[in-house]
Amino acid sequence: MFWLQVYIVYMGDIPNDAFSASSFHTSMLQEVVGSRASESLLHSYKRSFNGFAAKLTEEERKTLASMEGVVSVFPSEKKQLHTTRSWDFIGFPQQVKRTTLESDVIVAMLDTGVWPESDSFNDKGFGPPPSKWKGTCQASNFTCNNKIIGAKFYRSEGKVGEGEYNSPRDSEGHGTHTASTVAGDLVDNANMLGLGSGTARGGVPSARIAVYKICWSDGCADADILAAFDDAIADGVDIISLSVGGSFPSEYFNDSIAIGAFHSMKNGILTSNSAGNSGPDPGSISNFSPWSLSVAASTIDRKFLAEVQLGNSKTYEGLAVNTFELKDNTYPLVYAGNVPAAGVSGSDSRFCSPESLNKALVKGTIVLCDALTDGEGATASGAIGTVMQDEGFKDLAFAFPLAASYLGLKDGSEVSCYINTTANPTATILKSTQTKDSVAPYVVSFSSRGPNPITSDILKVI
Repeated sequence: MFWLQVYIVYMGDIPNDAFSASSFHTSMLQEVVGSRASESLLHSYKRSFNGFAAKLTEEERKTLASMEGVVSVFPSEKKQLHTTRSWDFIGFPQQVKRTTLESDVIVAMLDTGVWPESDSFNDKGFGPPPSKWKGTCQASNFTCNNKIIGAKFYRSEGKVGEGEYNSPRDSEGHGTHTASTVAGDLVDNANMLGLGSGTARGGVPSARIAVYKICWSDGCADADILAAFDDAIADGVDIISLSVGGSFPSEYFNDSIAIGAFHSMKNGILTSNSAGNSGPDPGSISNFSPWSLSVAASTIDRKFLAEVQLGNSKTYEGLAVNTFELKDNTYPLVYAGNVPAAGVSGSDSRFCSPESLNKALVKGTIVLCDALTDGEGATASGAIGTVMQDEGFKDLAFAFPLAASYLGLKDGSEVSCYINTTANPTATILKSTQTKDSVAPYVVSFSSRGPNPITSDILKVI
């Protein structure tokens, strides 16, 4: 019995036009794995660079790594996925005069796919795809048009998860979000239940989109990432965008994104990738190759605040995109540490994690939690709302499945004091309001930082 793992065998450039990559890759595998060659080979990279992905044992990996022409052999691991006002704020107003050349720009989106029926991908006013386009559209339950001009999907191993589509269609939402941010068409009166109303649009609304689905609920395999790069470069795209990254830095020859971006650069194609969402520690950047553009996350000039009103008439403003309307009704206010579920200590229940709260005591109340959570624990326990407090950065507003507000420790401690000194504490949470952030823009706390953890003498400003 031997253990097989997917490895990527990277071999640099394609030697010449007459080179038959598939045959060569199969013959290499036959030398090492024998009759298992055909079932071992998962991807043959042959359109834009030379290499393949295959299921190998550790000894077979070592043998291939020692063969002539092999640059590197590394395991295929899983990488992870990292508003209407943004473009106005950075100086891309809706009314800007746009060159007709933009309609010939093709942006490759390597992500979770897209939802093609979204208004952001309407092709009204678009002519046929540019003649340079050489890609295809894998149909199934997905239809391309003159906006989304191509779509492919990659799944090197394993069945897709429940609720996922074995097609370029997006079941996660991340790819639809990123594609519309880059090149989405104008969508009037976009808002979230009345909040943040405006015209949603991408940075270049008239650009075409080519979809390469590489990510699924269990992550984004390196073998599939390279297959998408291989196709996108050969398909004739102008820009490659991906918001995907690994947990730990890798040497360039062992990094699928760095390799793909390098060959993109050699073909005159810019790769724009996310810096990562692991900040604010130094050296937390996950995409840092010198030949790609690493993009940090920053704020815009508005923020969403949800006001907490206590029964003693004191009010506190916290961050949240709260669309729930409690109509100024007040509800009992409880501290999560005082209402633990059976078998759970108060020191654990205070964080409002799932199954930690006593449903009988929490139902119909607003619960104070000692941490920023997703709200699922409070919701499952029947809470009407939740007030969260901790010492974390207060530079990003989230939406929750119930009325919510996120306070700092100072305000949170006053809410806690009110609970402890009042016989029947009550509170309500108001619907969020939009206010101007006068200190914007600034890099948000979660955005990954430099310096380059592999090549420290190269300065990359993000």
